[in-house]
Amino acid sequence: MRFFMLFSGIRNALARDELGKEILQIALPTTLALAADPIASLIDTAFIGQIGPVELAAVGVSIAIFNQVSKLAIIPLVSVTTSLVAEEDAAENLQTRPSEKEMLIKVSSDEQADPECSSSSTNIDRAAKLGHDKSHIPSASAAIVIGGMLGVLQTLFLIFTAKPILNYMGLDSNSPMLKPAQRYLTLRSFGAPAVIISMAMQGIFRGIKDTRTPLYATIIGDVTNIILDPLLIFVLRLGVSGAAIAHIISQYLISLILLWSLMKQVDLLPSSIRDFHFRKILKNGCLLLVKVAAATSCVTLSASIAARQGPTTMAAFQICLQIWMATSLLADGLAVAGQAILASAFARRDYSKVMTYASRLLQIGLILGLVLSFFLFSLLPFASRLFTNDIDVLRLISVGIPYVAATQPINALAFVFDGINYGASDFTYSSYSMIMVALVSIFNLYMLSSSHGFTGIWVALSIYMSLRTFAGFWRIGTGTGPWSFLKENSAVLK
Repeated sequence: MRFFMLFSGIRNALARDELGKEILQIALPTTLALAADPIASLIDTAFIGQIGPVELAAVGVSIAIFNQVSKLAIIPLVSVTTSLVAEEDAAENLQTRPSEKEMLIKVSSDEQADPECSSSSTNIDRAAKLGHDKSHIPSASAAIVIGGMLGVLQTLFLIFTAKPILNYMGLDSNSPMLKPAQRYLTLRSFGAPAVIISMAMQGIFRGIKDTRTPLYATIIGDVTNIILDPLLIFVLRLGVSGAAIAHIISQYLISLILLWSLMKQVDLLPSSIRDFHFRKILKNGCLLLVKVAAATSCVTLSASIAARQGPTTMAAFQICLQIWMATSLLADGLAVAGQAILASAFARRDYSKVMTYASRLLQIGLILGLVLSFFLFSLLPFASRLFTNDIDVLRLISVGIPYVAATQPINALAFVFDGINYGASDFTYSSYSMIMVALVSIFNLYMLSSSHGFTGIWVALSIYMSLRTFAGFWRIGTGTGPWSFLKENSAVLK
């Protein structure tokens, strides 16, 4: 009953009601911001692909390593920050900010002292100003500090371990991919602090339901990256080093824009060190760290297996993977909306709102996945030549296209379920369930890749995402953990 309830009324999933508008206001800017970076990475891939298949494959391995290490810090930090900030912001709105009635009384008293300020528009503007002082959100400051520390540690780690990690990924001293891969990975590691800090700040903005500012900052940074790519790669003839430098500059630019904007809205200088809520972030962050390690290990292992099969296989896998992740992450905008809205609803124990929004988010996610699947099936056979002209690479890409396209609905639901569970602060289940999914998926990767090569890798990745989606359905369908209210309050189900 709980399972089918999630998709009841799916005909109205795209209705322009109040519920749909609230989701759209948060999800659309987030989706565009999340899509901007993978699109910029696709453009990077297209530029690097013009250098040659060896360089393309080398950068593919380096990006897989960088993303693996980055996600170990970014996803737990951003996810926990979004939930905590949303809860703290909701609490502050209820307890400390002036109510609408108080604002109107204040405006009315000011009008008596200043009769010229009597127009309705002036009243609204002045009332709005009274409620828009800087917010006091302790988790925001803690997230930025932790993000900076993690970024420095990642830089040092990648600089000193780049070659051993690349060797582990299948690039030995005889591989032509080793030198360009090591050069790209070492340079790009200097951008790690900016990447993690900017993502921590995006988590803060998501928590206060301001998703437009991160969108503007991301677009400016990615456009800068796209402009610098051809200049550094071809005009200055820096090759893969130019691509890495362009990425670093764009990430620091994004961080500066976000920090400047955030300082206008949130008080980032607590009065004492006790106001830094490090314990909350670290406790839940460690749980999600386990989940992210398990999740990204599957993707990184698949890249390692592809690299061991040679530059041609790795180049094709890199292109398919970038497209797969770029389109799948579009659903992450819905996940962010779900997390921000549900975190506030759970804090207020508004369970009716929890289920209403959860159902609508899953329905929109399913529709989005089906639309993406249709477009990828239609366009990828023709668009793949934008990334490479190598005949062998194109042949392998054609093998991966059906899997990249067909898994889009599954991927969309998996990401939305992540956001819903994070909004419920169900970090423990998210962690343990992902460990089980990863164990099965890693076994499938080894077995299927050894018997079916490139095709086997994509079959295993399809199974991996299916299991993630099933884990999300299972938690809500069984009514356990934070969803136990579904058993206790039958009215919510109606």
